[in-house]
Amino acid sequence: MTQWRPQGFSTISAALAAGLLSAGPLMAAGDYPITSQQRQTAQQVAQTGVPISELAANAPDTYTVKSGDTLWAISGLFLKSPWRWPELWGMNTDQIRNPHLIYPGQVLILVKSDGRARLQVGRNVAGDNATGGTVKLSPRVRSSSLYDGSIAAIPQHLIEPFLNEAVVLGTNEFETAPRVVSAQENRVWMSKGDLAYARGNFDPNLTEYRVFRQPHPLLDPVTKELLGYEAPYVGTAEVTRPGANAGTKEEVPTTLTITLVRQEVQTGDRLAPVPPRGYTSYVPHAPAQPVDGRIVSIYGDAVRAGQNQIVALNKGARDGLERGHVLALWHSGRVVRDTTTDRKEEIKLPDERHGVLFVFQVFDRVSYALILSVQEPVSPGDRFTQP
Repeated sequence: MTQWRPQGFSTISAALAAGLLSAGPLMAAGDYPITSQQRQTAQQVAQTGVPISELAANAPDTYTVKSGDTLWAISGLFLKSPWRWPELWGMNTDQIRNPHLIYPGQVLILVKSDGRARLQVGRNVAGDNATGGTVKLSPRVRSSSLYDGSIAAIPQHLIEPFLNEAVVLGTNEFETAPRVVSAQENRVWMSKGDLAYARGNFDPNLTEYRVFRQPHPLLDPVTKELLGYEAPYVGTAEVTRPGANAGTKEEVPTTLTITLVRQEVQTGDRLAPVPPRGYTSYVPHAPAQPVDGRIVSIYGDAVRAGQNQIVALNKGARDGLERGHVLALWHSGRVVRDTTTDRKEEIKLPDERHGVLFVFQVFDRVSYALILSVQEPVSPGDRFTQP
């Protein structure tokens, strides 16, 4: 499948990855939840294996897990639908007790018999024996520990920077938030290390703040209904000198130092406390109910989106969406003229599925999703459904 990537993709990816460098350790893989439905699916598949017809065309006989792999990517090697990881896990629940505890160095062995396929797990022990580098494959159970060396379900580094950056408000709550009123030496734009001056009600116990541009409304592309207000993330700032006498003629603005920028800070930008850094496990799964929605916007300034970019959806928690949901992207069928008849009628071709979304952040009426694969550019108004 040809993946469509916009110009400047490498720069965007680098910026996303850079935002994670100081984020701290990830949650232990063992903390990831396994739903009863996923466990039931795994047990059912474990009894009979997966039909060979469900395997990917070039499914390997063996695969050694490498650092940087994800369950999504490995599932894509063996199965036609990568998001169906419970089936990959369920191929052998005796050895893969927890699908999130698969480690670099483990060898996945595809066994085919009687039209069915199963996975067995071995370990590459080359170099650990006296036979001069012979590779031995032997089934074994990998015990879990507090060491987080297991592979992730999806490419988490692409979405974790957005967990505290993508903000949708029910109302324009930033109207009363502290605001940047001036810069050092009357500069128009402020970058990392520059001083900024702000007014408003600051919490005396907090020193770190996120900086947001004035929120803009998110409208449903079909109904034009207001879904909420998206506040574009600008960066972070640290209070270096508290203000005094707020609201009086002798007021002294609070002094801030810009510590991180996604885009340059400017006068009028709003401030919000930095929430505790948290990480959520993401288990790919299909929605339990049918979903039919539209892309609201592309996160950032892009007009169209490609693989590994973020989009806002017009469905949220109240519509049944949740973190980890996998959705199918559809390209609207073209209107063409039928020249095979004298009437030369215009007809609309069927919509075609051409990509996959992964929901990672959910608000009441809006969600954010990562484009995991796509064949054609994605635009606001494009449709998505359950896979």
